[in-house]
Amino acid sequence: MRPLALVRIAVGLLLAVHGWSRVLNGSVPGFGEWLGSQGFPAGVALAWAISLFEIFGSFCLVAGILVRFVAPIHIAILGGGIAMVHAREGWFVVGGGRNGVEYSVLLIACLAALTWDAWARAAAEGRSGSA
Repeated sequence: MRPLALVRIAVGLLLAVHGWSRVLNGSVPGFGEWLGSQGFPAGVALAWAISLFEIFGSFCLVAGILVRFVAPIHIAILGGGIAMVHAREGWFVVGGGRNGVEYSVLLIACLAALTWDAWARAAAEGRSGSA
């Protein structure tokens, strides 16, 4: 197993929890209403898209398929969460604060490394547009 595989699998499982928890506890519509209140059109549809991507995109990460395409989308979702929610709460998730950006920044750094690695491997193998 390649060392980054552990990171890829762990990050995939951690991100899947976001989508699964919303779907299983019925909070996707509430998330969608909140997105709508922030100015996003079709907030509930967007919330479903994000939640389902978090589930299926995370499966791709865990399985090691389409990583170079899926990881940047996860980065964009996390970046949106930072901009809309976590940045105003500060750095710390717990301890020195609450609900801050540190966890999202760590996930983004891991996803960036996975993206970089996946594109580098694809280039080395002569693949340009496929997984």
